[in-house]
Amino acid sequence: MSLKARITEDMKSAMKAKEAAKLSAIRLLTAAIKQKEVDERIELDDAAVAAVIEKLVKQRKDSVTQYEAANRQDLADIEKAEIEILSAYLPEKMSNEEVAAAVAAAVAQTGAKGPADMGKLMGVLKPQLAGKADMAEVSKLVKAALAG
Repeated sequence: MSLKARITEDMKSAMKAKEAAKLSAIRLLTAAIKQKEVDERIELDDAAVAAVIEKLVKQRKDSVTQYEAANRQDLADIEKAEIEILSAYLPEKMSNEEVAAAVAAAVAQTGAKGPADMGKLMGVLKPQLAGKADMAEVSKLVKAALAG
């Protein structure tokens, strides 16, 4: 079953179970997916759907930070609940050791020597690790590998 089909089935079951919070988060997700499909005039595959989910999760994390800074714990809790619901659709995250091993393998594969090769290295790593690792952390590991 594709990720989009799974999301649609979960939306139906949330409607039947009258789970308002879950239904709201899933509707938000399906709207974002449809918007992306309309904008780009394509049918999204699982990897593209995962990218949309990651973007939504990142937005929610930013919102939580801002709400907590403004002492609005009620709104932060709603965002955290949405993060939990959306994160269930993302693939399992890689451990730090696995990411470091992937970075080391990519450095060996590309022959990257210094900071000037970062773009080439990230170009190799991004398709491998998208959805499985936090790309900001990957970027930090790449910088460390190329600096040292």
